[in-house]
Amino acid sequence: MAERKPALSTAAALIPEKAAFQQIREIAAGCQACDLYRNATQTVFGEGKLRARVMFVGEQPGHEEDLAGKPFVGPAGRLLDKALDRAGVSRDLVYVTNVVKHFKWEPRGKRRIHAKPNAGQIQACMPWLQAELRFVKPDAVVCLGATAAQALLGRSFRVTQQRGKWIESQWSAKTMATVHPSAILRAPDEETRRREMQRFIDDLTKIRDVLETPQAA
Repeated sequence: MAERKPALSTAAALIPEKAAFQQIREIAAGCQACDLYRNATQTVFGEGKLRARVMFVGEQPGHEEDLAGKPFVGPAGRLLDKALDRAGVSRDLVYVTNVVKHFKWEPRGKRRIHAKPNAGQIQACMPWLQAELRFVKPDAVVCLGATAAQALLGRSFRVTQQRGKWIESQWSAKTMATVHPSAILRAPDEETRRREMQRFIDDLTKIRDVLETPQAA
């Protein structure tokens, strides 16, 4: 008999109604709401202080994040740190996470290569992201890449058309989509990479207005 796959609603069912944030993190560590847990080292939950003014949401952890158990610590994370620094934004002031909490990969020789999560895997993982949003209550959400943007703003949302623009959403008064740092790393040449890095920094510079506005009580 074939093994029965976990239901996609499992993650939501795992979250107690009045759970504390640390309790949710601990429960997420054992999540089996989709099949990605089978080949991942561990769940990679978000990181940052609660009530951070800005939340960054990416697609999923990568190879280094999967091993470390922390988001945005690999090449894309280091590029994000560099861009934030040049934009005048401290990473200590933001919360960083991903839509999908397990690393989806394909083998290529001895390497583990990123594979895009499908709609079912994104749906299965959304309750964790929604819980993070409820606890952090960010004044602004920045979606890094199309997967994050479409997960939070709808499948018809196009980063290419609305990049760098603040819009109001159910998640925060200000929500913006921009490219994922990994897209800059994949640029075909140094000049393109330099140009795209500057565009990315320009997008992130808009966060300063949020951070410099007094926080509501």
